[in-house]
Amino acid sequence: MSAGSSENAGLAARMTGRATRCFLLSALGFVLLASSRCQSRQAAAPTESSPQLVIIDTDIGDDVDDAFAVALALQSPELKILGITAAWGNTPLRAKLLARFLQETGRTDIPIAVGTEKYPAKGKLNFSQAKYAERGPDRTFPAAADFLLAQIRQHPGEITLIAIGPETNLGEAVDRDPDTFQKLKRVVLMGGSIYRGYDGFRYPTGKPQPQPEWNILCDIPAAQKLFTSGIPLYVMPLDSTQIKLQELERAKIFTTGTSITDALTVLYHQWSNGNQVTPTLFDAVAVAYAIKPDLCPTTSLRLRVDEQGSTRVETGAPNAQVCLRSDSDQFFEFYMPRITAPALAAK
Repeated sequence: MSAGSSENAGLAARMTGRATRCFLLSALGFVLLASSRCQSRQAAAPTESSPQLVIIDTDIGDDVDDAFAVALALQSPELKILGITAAWGNTPLRAKLLARFLQETGRTDIPIAVGTEKYPAKGKLNFSQAKYAERGPDRTFPAAADFLLAQIRQHPGEITLIAIGPETNLGEAVDRDPDTFQKLKRVVLMGGSIYRGYDGFRYPTGKPQPQPEWNILCDIPAAQKLFTSGIPLYVMPLDSTQIKLQELERAKIFTTGTSITDALTVLYHQWSNGNQVTPTLFDAVAVAYAIKPDLCPTTSLRLRVDEQGSTRVETGAPNAQVCLRSDSDQFFEFYMPRITAPALAAK
């Protein structure tokens, strides 16, 4: 190669190198600009996560804790309530109670569905808040199992089902379409008794005893279907849900004067009727857990519902996360500011 040719080749190489560096710098500048714009959009975007989708299945109208539980859900922006299904006993009347409750609290945006009427083999249900329910609007409601399955198909893997009544509607949905039912995200359940029964404190005997719990006992086959369904279960049993709404908390709620607290005041007095005074907020603990899990830390257990309605701990792979203990002070620090705040508007 001649000297001239070598010089020309070197000049061409230097020019190519400069062009390459210019291109790389331009590309880097573009990337940095795009990254800056992306970060600006991220900074401008809301930091709060989207509310979790929930359906509440309740036997509202007997014990008043269901009303206090539904009220907490209505007052919690972390939840988007897709619907409320009425379970067990006189479900049409329960649906009317829900319709009046939602109408009076400005939440007619929430659908209501009615479950199959099912009653105890013996005895009679005490619908303590029947007078309130009877003055609810006359409407036609869809069937609960149909509603549940339709919502799961629409939102597969996204729905938390908060079950605070006997599991009749859930069992019917399992029978109807088990594959769809398994597409629930999870079930948060108030039910069962692991080591402690009703008011089974450790004193004076020092050894509390479990006993069949109402929601499980009412429809044992339905509960068995749920516990063997493979759905992630988060169980709030009697061990952790016997939190009492004492006089000071009741006075604060009943004198607040919002649409939510006024409705709770009426329902409480129909429930008490001079015979009962202090409600136990079993179901409200389950709703609180769905919103703020650290209120009720869980333990992995394998549970089986036996033929007598007891929830037995067995060896083997866990099928449930179970809260065995809760703190009433922490619960009320969370519950009271929400329930006495101005009622949330429809979403």
